Amino acid sequence: MVELGVETSLIQAQYHAPRGKKRLYRLAHALGQRYLMPGDLLIGIIGTEGSGKSTLIRGLFPGLELTNDDDGINVPRAPIYDFSEDNYFCGHTYHIDVRFESAFHQLYEIADAINRAITCGKRVVVEHFNLIYNHLGYNAQLIFALGEDLRVYRPTIFGPSPLDLYAEVEKNGKYRLMAHSAEDITCALLKDEYNLDLPTLHSDVKHGFVIGFLDKPDFDIKELEDKVKKIIAANIPIRPGKDSCIHLADRTIYCTGKRIHVKNSGDIENFRLVKKFFFDPIIKEYLLVGLAGKEKIPNSVFLPSQ
Repeated sequence: MVELGVETSLIQAQYHAPRGKKRLYRLAHALGQRYLMPGDLLIGIIGTEGSGKSTLIRGLFPGLELTNDDDGINVPRAPIYDFSEDNYFCGHTYHIDVRFESAFHQLYEIADAINRAITCGKRVVVEHFNLIYNHLGYNAQLIFALGEDLRVYRPTIFGPSPLDLYAEVEKNGKYRLMAHSAEDITCALLKDEYNLDLPTLHSDVKHGFVIGFLDKPDFDIKELEDKVKKIIAANIPIRPGKDSCIHLADRTIYCTGKRIHVKNSGDIENFRLVKKFFFDPIIKEYLLVGLAGKEKIPNSVFLPSQ
């Protein structure tokens, strides 16, 4: 019998999707404590390439061994295939990346492995859950969909469908990549050309980013915007580097979310900086806001200043 509580009434929870590892780890840890229940056996993770799914999983389930090949390392056979209910020393929680595993196994084999583990009361965290949904024939108990924002669902047999959720994140996830790339370009210019020290943890707005300053800056926002647009117009490749950095032509830029980027600077659409600094009286910081993407932002305090 399922004990009904607040979280069983969850329809949808929506959060800004942080772009750096540290910020995403923090959010994932909080979401795990808030929404994950001991009886949740099937957890679905949905998102496009480079959206931060693996980072999200590591934050939700610290210590869980991931079985995909994100870091370019040859990984062993996923332990879930070797699961046996007679093995008293087997783990309780398994991870499987359907997209990665589909290169080596048929979807029905992946579905059989998931079903076998769940039937024996084991938990399975399924990355790219939308790809296996039709073969399983039933929904996850908890779904995390990572696109421009991060949404949490506790589905029922009536939905929402993982296929619909993926279509949504596929459509809006590009704005998060644009904003992150524009943010790192802006920060690199502020550091290299304006000699400003910036915090490593920034904040978010819809379709954009927020950079905080302890003292009110005296640089010209329009001048900075033009410099960023010049780099965007040059359509320079953005490539992940070693450790926590990305490469932008001859620039090496510190970045804790090096895979959450557009492939080229020219992929950033309609970049603009809001032409004023906002002062937050609580945290005592002056805020610079950058936006990207052609879609309008409804009910935004930024629109009159654009």
